[in-house]
Amino acid sequence: MAVTQNAPPQTGKTALEDDAFIHYQHYQHDSKELCVILVHSLAQDYRFWRWVAPAIASKVPVICVDLRGHGRSAKSAGPYAMSLFADDIKKVMRDLGYKKAIMAGTSLGGCVALQFSIDHPQLTAALALIDTTAWYGHTAPDDWEKRAQKARSEGFASMVPFQTTRWFSEQFRVDHPERVQQCVETFLANDVDAYIETCRAMGAFNASAELPKIRVPAAIVVGAEDYAAPVEMSQIMHDAIPDSTLTIIPAARHLTPVETPDVITETLGKLLKKASMNQ
Repeated sequence: MAVTQNAPPQTGKTALEDDAFIHYQHYQHDSKELCVILVHSLAQDYRFWRWVAPAIASKVPVICVDLRGHGRSAKSAGPYAMSLFADDIKKVMRDLGYKKAIMAGTSLGGCVALQFSIDHPQLTAALALIDTTAWYGHTAPDDWEKRAQKARSEGFASMVPFQTTRWFSEQFRVDHPERVQQCVETFLANDVDAYIETCRAMGAFNASAELPKIRVPAAIVVGAEDYAAPVEMSQIMHDAIPDSTLTIIPAARHLTPVETPDVITETLGKLLKKASMNQ
């Protein structure tokens, strides 16, 4: 699929029925047949993809969304759910006029991408599940509630040392302090009520039974040292999704689009070729 990028990325908003809105960054092309939608991790925003999106946007339209409760999107009251996030993205996609999307997300964003493919298979051309899982396990509701309440009682700043060591390897933190700091600043700017509702949505999420039903190409990527969504979780998804690949990135941790953007860009490029062949 040969397309020419028309202009620098623009930002916009899609209004929702509940008076909320979703903010996005949009790299436009002439074609509306296929786009790539990139979904950030918990407590980040559309800028999470700044080291990946421009390269992908040279080939295909790209939309980087701010999930409800994140970034410049509405901080609406809960409860939140992966299906709600997925429906929000569907509205953005329809608002911009696209027929199908390659859904790609990291961590929380991967859960949303997975839910989108389940709820809206007719709109899904392919799937990239990055540093994520279909289920956080039996203790997930309690685990995520504890993290949510820590943000309420102790504040986001108290969580930064824990977060940064989970997000990035020791070597990356030494070599790229500016990227680490950018993610920290976004994390600190979050709305605590929206963060709590998102944590609860992650605790409640379980799409395990739906994995064998996915009928689009899926690229699963995980850092070898990811302690937040370990390799075993990616292996489970790979074993269950019929047309899937699994890439394990040596020495990387939980936010590989920031730590190893070249690997993610290459993965998305291959997925784009597969999806384009099926159009």
